[in-house]
Amino acid sequence: MSDDERASAPMRRPTESPNANSRLTDTQVWDQSARPLGPPPPAGHEYSQHGIAVSSHLIDVHDHLRLELSHLLEVIRRVQQGQASAGDARGSLSDMTMRQHDWRIGAYCASYCRVVTTHHGIEDAAIFPHLRNSDPQLAPVVDRLQQEHEVIHGILDEVDRALVAHMNDDGDFDQLAKGVSLLSDALLSHLAYEEQQLVEPLARYGFYPGQV
Repeated sequence: MSDDERASAPMRRPTESPNANSRLTDTQVWDQSARPLGPPPPAGHEYSQHGIAVSSHLIDVHDHLRLELSHLLEVIRRVQQGQASAGDARGSLSDMTMRQHDWRIGAYCASYCRVVTTHHGIEDAAIFPHLRNSDPQLAPVVDRLQQEHEVIHGILDEVDRALVAHMNDDGDFDQLAKGVSLLSDALLSHLAYEEQQLVEPLARYGFYPGQV
């Protein structure tokens, strides 16, 4: 590796796990203490600038998911507490980046759920097998992440059912708010764990063979 290729800045710090006070629900969908940890990074490994940029992209994608989730939670909260009308909520949704031409809360929530599902699908189908093949010691972490994907997808199904109920009665936000709150607790925990375990390996192996 040439001097120009060596990293000029430290690797980006993964997001910290949410603390108990930030939870929106009392439901525990998994045991966080049972999460496996990946192997320590190899001693003396020199990371390229490109490798660090590649690993940082995971955090960028997760930050976008977190931002959109916070927008969705805020809109539902405002409408639920009578601080905004349905029309106000529709207007506030118009500035969101993952928008469609239907500004209903239900449409935006459905769009967000599809994005989460697509993100997990790409990881399960391509990124995780590549990491498992690159370093078999990562297998327990990858297996756990995929198990958490299944749990989150089950929550997404619950949100979908709540969306159907909301469409039948657009004044009833309770079930939708509860479903999205549970999604928030699970997803924020999952994204932080994934970053903590994969940012460093991604800087060595990339998202696919030959990327780094």
